[in-house]
Amino acid sequence: MKSSRELDLINGQGAQQNKGQEGTASNVLSFERPAAAKKDDAARLNWFGRKSASVEADLVCLSHLRWDFVFQRPQHLLLRCARERRVFFVEEPIFGEGAPRLDVSRREEGVFVVVPHLPHGLDEATVERLQQAFIEQLFAQMEIHNHLLWYYTPMAIEWTRHLKPLAVIYDCMDELSAFRNAPRALREREAELFRRADLVFTGGQSLYEAKRDRHPNVYAFPSSIDRAHFAQAREMLADPQDQATIPHPRLGFFGVIDERLDVALLDQIAEARPDWHLVIIGPVVKIDEADLPRRPNIHYLGGKTYKELPDYIANWDVAALLFARNDSTRYISPTKTPEYLAAGKPVVSTSIRDVIRPYGELGLVRIADEADDFIKAAAEIGMDEMVERNEWLEKVDAFLAQNSWDRTWSHMSELIEQVAGRHLAARAQQGRGAAAGGGGGRQSSAATAAHQAAYTATGD
Repeated sequence: MKSSRELDLINGQGAQQNKGQEGTASNVLSFERPAAAKKDDAARLNWFGRKSASVEADLVCLSHLRWDFVFQRPQHLLLRCARERRVFFVEEPIFGEGAPRLDVSRREEGVFVVVPHLPHGLDEATVERLQQAFIEQLFAQMEIHNHLLWYYTPMAIEWTRHLKPLAVIYDCMDELSAFRNAPRALREREAELFRRADLVFTGGQSLYEAKRDRHPNVYAFPSSIDRAHFAQAREMLADPQDQATIPHPRLGFFGVIDERLDVALLDQIAEARPDWHLVIIGPVVKIDEADLPRRPNIHYLGGKTYKELPDYIANWDVAALLFARNDSTRYISPTKTPEYLAAGKPVVSTSIRDVIRPYGELGLVRIADEADDFIKAAAEIGMDEMVERNEWLEKVDAFLAQNSWDRTWSHMSELIEQVAGRHLAARAQQGRGAAAGGGGGRQSSAATAAHQAAYTATGD
């Protein structure tokens, strides 16, 4: 049961009392609702000219990542999902001033980005109860009925376990418990998510090997590639303004700059080769910018949009995967590996398992951990010697031809449809049984238990 304080917050009355602002339940959820919205499922699925899925259900994603932060795995997959069904991408709360509210905005291809805003100073239990209230309001006002739950963060299980999805999917893209500042409850909630999930997808082979014994239906879906997008970098593209004045040769890296970056290796390479210029692209998070090495030949250019990346990579000489070897990188499968290769750039990486397998073993990426070895590898494949690369590029293209985000999503979608279809059929059968028994649309406790048993027994 929600306390009067929590109900006041949800209704906006707390802000009204504290700041003299007007607040009602009707203005907690703010969104642009498409004029074409209809109550029936078919109309909802065709708002944006999408192809219809065989199981009509919205997908609600619970994520620790921000939609507008870095374009990566969630965006690649869920934009493709949005061609089939409505997608709601629910982020973690943003804390600030003012009354609680839930902002919902429609993005490209119909993805709805859902952002809770909460005031500072709330305890953890209150925050989670408010998030549960918000999700209930979202479902009511956006007319979400049949739905799929897609988790990136196990932490969301606390305020979504009351929902009745047709399928629960856990897309485990990282070992989050190994990351800096991981919540204490993460392992416990992941264990519950494994018990509730119908399907578990992993972002790489190493992560699959670590998780496969924890659930009967675990599937490895390593980092894929939007090959046409990054292949633009093989053309003579104009050098972006903030990179154009940096001398060659250039060794480049793009990605999130956090505890996974090997800052010591970066510094050692820059010190050993002052004639090389290291271009580092990406936002800095969870680490102090003051701890990053500073040398005249290290250039931090900040974050760039996904659309801009080919322009930058096209004007590099070698692409680098400068990952530290620590707990936070033990299971990573860097999406940038196939992206660098699609751009046609020679790649040197530290010994990350999911880069060694398959890229290193196939001779597509050079592996080196020490600064001297890294420099030698970079020089041999792209800096000083510029060896003939036609044969290497043919091998790269043959490998990448087997891989695409479209293919990955198609396989995922097929698995989801199978599970959701069975659960939908079980619900329909349960409904017919309740009606035959004179239930009048309300399930008896026995029927509810039978439905739960069917739901558990039919996991794919």
